[in-house]
Amino acid sequence: MSNDFQKKLHEIIRVDHAGEMGAKVIYDGQIAALKLKGEFETAELVAHMKKQEDVHFDYFDAEIKRQKIRPTLMQPVWKIGGFALGFLTALADKKAAMTCTTAVEETIDEHYQSQLATLAKEENLLDENQKKEVRALKEKIQKFRAEELEHRDIGYEHKASELRYFKPLSSFVKATTKFAIAISKKI
Repeated sequence: MSNDFQKKLHEIIRVDHAGEMGAKVIYDGQIAALKLKGEFETAELVAHMKKQEDVHFDYFDAEIKRQKIRPTLMQPVWKIGGFALGFLTALADKKAAMTCTTAVEETIDEHYQSQLATLAKEENLLDENQKKEVRALKEKIQKFRAEELEHRDIGYEHKASELRYFKPLSSFVKATTKFAIAISKKI
């Protein structure tokens, strides 16, 4: 495996680790606010999505440790910011919480698609053991991507797009998510 590709692989795992941690804390914030407001049915729905994010995070956390990859230095900031984003959107309105979900998941879908394309392009240059490792990573990303799309769909099914300020909130969350991805790749 070339040194450049090894760096790219580490970057993929680092940013996905950060992203899944961010998703977990966004949902933690949403659950806390929804319970505070007495919206227990919506809190249960969000808890279902969070359980899947826990699995995603656990996979990337194990890879970070196994491959001795340094996590993003921004993790403390992402934890606070993610929780605040989830809490404030759910506190404002459950449609705002669902808007946050749709925006994050649409951005992650694009991000995962880009990673899968990168891995597919590089796979042919690897030896069999490396190909096996990359294929395993691709399978996980494909599975996680499908679950992220499920979360997006749940958000739309629960009327995210009916929020009066859907477009500006969605744009803000997407821009913030893209910013966090870009920073987590390098720092």
